[in-house]
Amino acid sequence: MELNDLIFKIIFVIAVFAVSLLVAMYSTYAERKVAAFFQDRLGPNRAGPFGMLQPLADGIKMFMKEEIIPTNADKVLFVLGPSLAMMTACMTGVVIPWGSSLIIDGKEYVMQITDVNIGILYVFGVVSVGVYGIMIGGWASNNKFSLLGALRASSQMISYELAMGMSIVALVMMTGTLSVREIVESQPGGHWNVFVQPLGFLLFLICAFAETNRTPFDLPECETELVGGYHTEYSSMKLGFYLFAEYINMFISSAIIVCLFFGGYNFPFISELGLSHNMAAILGTVIFFAKVFFFIFFFMWIRWTIPRFRYDQLMRVGWKVLIPLAVVNIVLTAIYLMWKHDLWNTTLHVSQLNP
Repeated sequence: MELNDLIFKIIFVIAVFAVSLLVAMYSTYAERKVAAFFQDRLGPNRAGPFGMLQPLADGIKMFMKEEIIPTNADKVLFVLGPSLAMMTACMTGVVIPWGSSLIIDGKEYVMQITDVNIGILYVFGVVSVGVYGIMIGGWASNNKFSLLGALRASSQMISYELAMGMSIVALVMMTGTLSVREIVESQPGGHWNVFVQPLGFLLFLICAFAETNRTPFDLPECETELVGGYHTEYSSMKLGFYLFAEYINMFISSAIIVCLFFGGYNFPFISELGLSHNMAAILGTVIFFAKVFFFIFFFMWIRWTIPRFRYDQLMRVGWKVLIPLAVVNIVLTAIYLMWKHDLWNTTLHVSQLNP
């Protein structure tokens, strides 16, 4: 790797990390404003103009609050839990293509930290490790409410990761790749995967709510039953890490949905605007973030509209509804691909040649 490439990658890594934290920080402000709109209130309006400095005030409050570790807690695991949750949340953004590419001094720089050919598997692997942050935090707290929340989180994530993975199988069959960038590039203009995989998109969206512990799947921190769930015993910035991780996961989940089903940085009529390569790339990134912000709003909209499931309902939906639908989607996709590529006749011909 050349020095210029290394410098660009370092700057881009810092930028992605900073943007993730900034979006997570102001998602808390946006959520309060959205909740206030739905409940006919004003929301935050004291800290700064229109309450815009409220996230900064919340961050200072988190740092200034007393640091408490329960006497009988496992101190090492108690600190490791929120650290692991935050780390895995920040790691998932490295395979997301935030734009096409920029040409600087005649050299092309791709707006992606790394493009591994198994990008989707990387995302699933990192996300599945994130459940350990919640599980370890609940176990280390030595509190039955925290432990119940951790058990709920682990069983919920395992259940819905199965349906989420199976919903992606049909998409991979259609695109023929596991690279996130190649999936985005296979959706030029308005030819988005959501139009050819509507059931897969619906399944993935539902599972994304469960993976991020958002309402109506917020059973691990159900305050009406478990006080505060897995983070009941946490305070100060360790609690802040858990809350930040949830909002970063919501941001990354929205970005993954946009990449897989809504064309990523692609948008209709881009080739007809007559823009330079760099201007088209920048505009594509702006469009990408507009799509992501819409889905973040959608996450918030659902939270303040639909009540949470009972736990038995949540598990029933995961195992008896989503997984069978994902299997049906895979079968239908396979039949469609065999019809499209005329594989029926090919298979029949081969079987006749090799009796």
